[in-house]
Amino acid sequence: MGIQLKKAGITSFTILEKSERIGGTWHENQYPGAACDVPSHFYCFSFEPNPEWSRKFSPQPEIREYLQRTAEKYGIVPHIRFGSEVAGASFDERGGKWRVRTKAGEEIVADVLISGAGQLNRPFVPDLPGLSDFEGKSFHSARWDKSYDMTGKNVVCIGNGASAIQFIPKVAAAAKKLSVFQRSANWVVPRGDYAYSERAKRFFRSFPALTRLYRYFFYWQLEKNFLAFAREGFYAGIFQKGAKMYLEQSVPDAELRKKLTPDYRVGCKRILIDDDFLPAMARPNVQLVTDPIQRIVRDGVVTADGVHHPADALILATGFQATSFLSPMQIEGVGGRKLEECWRDGAEAHLGLTVAGFPNFFIMYGPNTNLGHNSIIFMIECQASYAIQCIQELGRRGLRYLDIKPEVMRTFNEDVQRELRDTAWAAGCKSWYKNAAGKVTNNWSHFTVTYWWRTRRPNFAQFNSAPRQA
Repeated sequence: MGIQLKKAGITSFTILEKSERIGGTWHENQYPGAACDVPSHFYCFSFEPNPEWSRKFSPQPEIREYLQRTAEKYGIVPHIRFGSEVAGASFDERGGKWRVRTKAGEEIVADVLISGAGQLNRPFVPDLPGLSDFEGKSFHSARWDKSYDMTGKNVVCIGNGASAIQFIPKVAAAAKKLSVFQRSANWVVPRGDYAYSERAKRFFRSFPALTRLYRYFFYWQLEKNFLAFAREGFYAGIFQKGAKMYLEQSVPDAELRKKLTPDYRVGCKRILIDDDFLPAMARPNVQLVTDPIQRIVRDGVVTADGVHHPADALILATGFQATSFLSPMQIEGVGGRKLEECWRDGAEAHLGLTVAGFPNFFIMYGPNTNLGHNSIIFMIECQASYAIQCIQELGRRGLRYLDIKPEVMRTFNEDVQRELRDTAWAAGCKSWYKNAAGKVTNNWSHFTVTYWWRTRRPNFAQFNSAPRQA
C-alpha cells in the first residue's frame, strides 16, 4: 500500500508497525522449516519480480529479506514507525479525521485510516487445563524459542495444521520422541518443491517477459483449484483421490493411515501442502495421538484414556485468532459506533475493504478475502488499487469522507454468504475459516479473477459522501 501510494503521488502517509522490523508474519514466524505454500514467483509483488528465489517454494528468511529489500528500494522505510502498536482509532465526523491512538499514548490525526494487520498474526492459545503447571519448555509455534535444543528430548506438539507440518519433520529428526496431538486429520498434498539452479536464475534475470509468463502459469494453475472447492463434483473427486493416493504412498501402516484420513470434504479446512510431513509421521520415534487431552501436568500431557505422555517440551501449534480480525484494536466510527459490536455476529465488509459507518477506513486482507486456492498477494494488490482510487476521489471532489452505503454492504455480504453455502469451506467441519456460529467470515467465495474484476474500479454511487467544510 505504501509503495502504491507513492506511485500515485501521495507522499504524506505514516505506517505504524508494532514490530521492530519489516516482515509481518514472515518476521514473527521463525520456526524450523517455515516456508510459503504458494510458488515463489507468484508469492511476490507483480511490480517487483525476484529472479533470485532459491526454491520453487521460498523459505521464511528469503521472504522476509525480499520484503525488506523491496521497502528500501521504493523508499518506504522512512515512512514506518517501528515499535508502534495501535490501541485504537476513532472517527471525527465533523472534521472528517481519524484519531489514531498507540499503546504508548501517542495520538496521530489522519484523513484516511488503512488497516494492514492481516488475519494470521495473533497466536491462539487454547484453554488447556493445567497448562500453567507444566514445568518444561513451552511456547507457541509463532513465537519459536530458537535457543532451546530439542536433541534427545521428549517433545509434545499440540496441533497439526499448516505451521506444524513444516516443523514436525525437523523436530522429529532431532527429538528422542515426538508426540503429535491431533484433533482432526488434514488433507495433505505434495508440494513438489525443488531448488532453482544458477542457470535457471540467469534465465529469470535475462528474460523478464518469460519470467512473467512463468508467473501467470502459476496463477492459472492455482486458480483452477477453485473448481474443487466450489462444489462437490468431478474435480473435487479427482483432487481428493490424489490426496488419498499421496497418503497411501507416504504411510505404509494401515492403522496410522486411518488416523490421518480426514472425515470431511476436501477443502473444508485449509489444505496442507508439504513433501516431508507424512513420511515424518511414519518415523518410529513419532507417535500420533488422537485421544482428547484431559489435562497438562508438570511433566507431560494426560489424555482422556488415562495415558500419560511425558514431555520435556510442549509446542502449541494451535493457530491464530483469525476471525476476530482487528481485535484488540478498538475502532470507533460515526457516532462512536464500535466495530467489534457491528461484527458481533461475524465480520463483514464490502469487498472485504470498507465498512458502513466507518468512513475513509480501508481494510487490507479483510473479511471474506482469504483464499483456499490462490495467493493472497494477488488480493492485496487488488485492494491497494481500489483504496487508492477512493483516496484520489476524496481529493478530486474535495470530500470530507466516503462511506459505503449500508444497503450496498448488506447486499454484497448476502451474495457472498449465498455463494459460500455450496463450497467446501462451508462444509461440516471446524476450521479457522468460520466463527463459532459456523459463518464463513474469512474466505472469498469465488475465483480471484472475479475479485479483480469487482475491485478494478470503485463505484462511487455506492458511497455516501460529504464535502469539506469551508
